[in-house]
Amino acid sequence: MIHYDLICDKGHCFDGWFRDSAAYDAQAAQGLVSCAVCGSARVEKQLMSPGIPMKSNAKDSGPQKMVAGPVDPRLAMMMQMVREMRKTVEENADYVGDKFAEEARKIHYEEAEHRGIYGEASPDEAKALIEEGIAVHALPRLPEDGN
Repeated sequence: MIHYDLICDKGHCFDGWFRDSAAYDAQAAQGLVSCAVCGSARVEKQLMSPGIPMKSNAKDSGPQKMVAGPVDPRLAMMMQMVREMRKTVEENADYVGDKFAEEARKIHYEEAEHRGIYGEASPDEAKALIEEGIAVHALPRLPEDGN
């Protein structure tokens, strides 16, 4: 079986499973592949990353959502807003790297001056901070962060 991310001529994204690439090509040529949203038979495969198997002892960081195909103007505007928010944080807060959890606690318990900080924390560290009543927020990842 092969999985394809598909997009119709109206920009609707959906996925489909096929026996193999030849089966997709044959069905698409006959107009049998149609948009799950609007029913359009003008469907194309989207750019996809290859499915490369991981070593059995490798730690999976979890799936990352990707966007491909025609860009919805609302998505482009949202991505620009996220970039601007990140830029504001970086310009107005102190980067503390992997010491984020430690520094956030010091600020919360008034052992360090009150200021904005940003850095890295593991999911477990972030959960522990929240359980302690320390306000933290994840900065959204941008497509260029993975490059």
